[in-house]
Amino acid sequence: MKKIENVTFDEMYVGQTCSYEKTVAEEDILLFARLSGDVNPVHLDEEFAKTTQFGGRIAHGMYTAALISAAMAMQIPGPGSIYLGQTMKFKAPVRIGDTLTVNIEVTGKREGRNIATLSTVVTNQHGKKVVTGEATALVSGDKIIVDAMPVPEIRIV
Repeated sequence: MKKIENVTFDEMYVGQTCSYEKTVAEEDILLFARLSGDVNPVHLDEEFAKTTQFGGRIAHGMYTAALISAAMAMQIPGPGSIYLGQTMKFKAPVRIGDTLTVNIEVTGKREGRNIATLSTVVTNQHGKKVVTGEATALVSGDKIIVDAMPVPEIRIV
């Protein structure tokens, strides 16, 4: 089984980066709608979405934000960290089939409290920024290495 490990507060440094990539699938949008209860037709109904300024369906903004959470949980700071806060600006729509890359950079450390500030930028496959922001996280001082849990298999019928 694959292992994941955190970056401890002492190991973390300003300028440290990581990236996380995911291609948005139809199933992701449907599952996010089910999970969140956000069934706005701009996400689910192509005919309706064609009449909007977007000209077609778009992913939920918070789905994209959830990918930032995944990057933080799996890479920097990694397991054992606690996501404390996030500011975000949604810059462009995300569509089914887009490949999103979350880029995280450590921009600050608050000694004594083990709190890190992280720049968060999500771009699509064309390099266009779709979300920008800043996150804060409580970072573990202990080294944590755990088995990566498999992504649950879920089918929508």
